[in-house]
Amino acid sequence: MDLAKYLSSVHQSFLWASLVWGTVASGYMLYGWKQKVLIPFIGGLLMLAVSCFTPWLLMTLASIAIMIAVWWLLREGY
Repeated sequence: MDLAKYLSSVHQSFLWASLVWGTVASGYMLYGWKQKVLIPFIGGLLMLAVSCFTPWLLMTLASIAIMIAVWWLLREGY
């Protein structure tokens, strides 16, 4: 695939969503790393992967679902 053609097809909403959810994912990963807690670290890795490889609407929905899952798992004591 031609790089110029790919870059011209990238939408502004995808870039903003990637920036926001990538930043949140980095926060989750750093928190999990510093606190030695596996659930937030894995959640951050999943959110980072989602923010790189999915369209913006699916990325947003998946990131919110991952954040809820991390919150629920930590609340349940995992």
